[in-house]
Amino acid sequence: MERIPTILGPTASGKTSLAIKLARKINGEIIGLDSRQIYKDIPIGTAQPALNEILKTPHHLIGIKSLSETVSAGQYAKMVKDAISTIKERKKIPIICGGSGLYFSAVSKGIFKNSVTDKKIRDQLTRRYEKGDAQSMLDELTEIDPEYSKLVHVNNKKRLIRALEIIESTGKSPSLHFQDQKNNPQDLPDLYTIYLDWNKVDLKRRIEIRTSEMLANGWVDEVRNVLQKYPNKTLHPLDSIGFKEIISYLKDELLFEDLEKIISIKTNQFARKQVKWFKKEKLDLIIPMLIDYPLTNAIDEIEKNIN
Repeated sequence: MERIPTILGPTASGKTSLAIKLARKINGEIIGLDSRQIYKDIPIGTAQPALNEILKTPHHLIGIKSLSETVSAGQYAKMVKDAISTIKERKKIPIICGGSGLYFSAVSKGIFKNSVTDKKIRDQLTRRYEKGDAQSMLDELTEIDPEYSKLVHVNNKKRLIRALEIIESTGKSPSLHFQDQKNNPQDLPDLYTIYLDWNKVDLKRRIEIRTSEMLANGWVDEVRNVLQKYPNKTLHPLDSIGFKEIISYLKDELLFEDLEKIISIKTNQFARKQVKWFKKEKLDLIIPMLIDYPLTNAIDEIEKNIN
């Protein structure tokens, strides 16, 4: 069975660029693995592929959900599996591409079967978060499940609340549930994992450049339009880094000259967590992303190993 190339890495590491080049070489289609790129109305702030790239190379799970919808890791994993089947039916090769460690775990290891949703617990946790207790909630998660907490940013309201909800409702940490799944494997896709490995200095600079470009391309106006389209609504995707800061700017709580710097710093902090997470995963190919590294070499290596 053909293995499915799965391109992983921190934000701003060049995953999409490599995926597009690979897709054109091997007659592939790309499946997004990103908890924010799946949403409509925020292509700039989530660094979605440009429309001309999508028209040239088919993409799946990009810009398909309303901002008012929520998508669980389990739902995302099912959509990925469905997309894999659809692409294979067309005699093409699926290529998974993204930086969401949680969704990658859901696809590669499965979702624990005893997962439950407890609305009462979730509402209690939501009230705590909205009263400004987010950091202490993250501290609780770190104490109970230090491994999983590395994937959860204090600004990611949905993921933080869900992690604590799982702990309170099942009595087990997310990491223990994932370990159970590993010991009792499901019918999972055979992934060939490719990790894009940048040094800290170069990745930090790439993040700074991309943040500047996103703001120059209209990110603030994008957020302003979303707030006008969804007045007085709580939109979980806007809990992400950058969106919260722009909302603060639009409320005159933050100066524009500070906006880019703060977003870059927080994005870099998040990228470090992504790096730590993925480097503990089983990786089939680690690509040293140097400025002069020819991607054609990486593509040849991937193509050789997926069959």
